[in-house]
Amino acid sequence: MALLVEIHVPRGGGPAGWIDEVEDYLEGLDDRGEVAVYDDGEEFNDAHVFFIHAASEEALLDAASQVAEMEGVPPGAWAMVTDDQLDETGGGRRVELPV
Repeated sequence: MALLVEIHVPRGGGPAGWIDEVEDYLEGLDDRGEVAVYDDGEEFNDAHVFFIHAASEEALLDAASQVAEMEGVPPGAWAMVTDDQLDETGGGRRVELPV
């Protein structure tokens, strides 16, 4: 069992170009070994969800907070702290972002 953080960002009503920017940011963190991207992002309810792991909870929530504060990212993001054994998105402990 490994720690996993889901970053939930409300989709909002405007253009979704921010999704690519967030993916690029997370890939950069992955390339530097700070966190790892667990899976491709996906739509879940009214949010776009990004998955990161392979770091401490503090580092994962720091990365999630950076995403929440990126220019163009809709307000109201939150994280779900869970593990890679949970079969469904949205389970775990909710953390408001930024922390």
